[in-house]
Amino acid sequence: MSALLPTREVEKPWGKDVLPAPFSAPEGRRIGEIWFEPPEQVSELLVKYIFTSEALSVQVHPSDAQTMAKGLGRQGKEECWLILDAQPGAKLGMGFREHVSPETMRAAALDGSIEQMLHWHDVAPGDFFYIPANTVHAIGAGISLIEVQQNSDITYRLYDYGRPRELHLDEGVAVSKGEPYPVERYHAHVPARGSMTLADGPLFLLDQVAGAPSGDVASRYAGPLLVIPREGEVRIAGEAIAPGNCGLAARLSDVDFADNIACLLARACAVPE
Repeated sequence: MSALLPTREVEKPWGKDVLPAPFSAPEGRRIGEIWFEPPEQVSELLVKYIFTSEALSVQVHPSDAQTMAKGLGRQGKEECWLILDAQPGAKLGMGFREHVSPETMRAAALDGSIEQMLHWHDVAPGDFFYIPANTVHAIGAGISLIEVQQNSDITYRLYDYGRPRELHLDEGVAVSKGEPYPVERYHAHVPARGSMTLADGPLFLLDQVAGAPSGDVASRYAGPLLVIPREGEVRIAGEAIAPGNCGLAARLSDVDFADNIACLLARACAVPE
């Protein structure tokens, strides 16, 4: 069985027809996302690359507790973003500039003013943001990033710039936090070749390592894990995984961490029933 995960190219109205290396878009297609099909061993997680030429919709995701209360099972969605490239002036919208009532949020979603009510943060390569469930957010234009998320497809769109796609105002407003995003808690800057813990549970772990991981990091990765090369090829059970791909390792000892590589490691955490 190959360690290399299969990929899926996803067309989006806000995607790009010219992608940054090592990716390339098929002729005539606007690729917004590249998904790595989650294997059964780590099916709780989904890894994507996202490329934007226009802003994404203003949206929100529910928590596990909220989807379970509705009888949908554990389908909440928390996610995080690592910025790979950003054009001048590129921004992420996360949370509101001030506290907003559900009624005001709904009215702003209908008339489009919700875009101006968001707090837009300037971004640059190496910026990392964790996005808890219930955070109203939007990815702006001119950004390439890696997203690691709970493997859920529940997205409630609040505003979509007039695009002819369904909105989910009742569901979205019901789960949205009308408050500022605590950027000082959920933002970090990640050096291109540094080692750093990016997410430490409770839903998943995410670390960047340059060369072999430290003993503390290695002790947290018992069992199957995902490996996302950023610089240099990583070998998993002898198979080379190049940047722009994602690999599955049955155990950390299957991964050959050469001194000249930098990669992300990810695994889901056990969630109590």
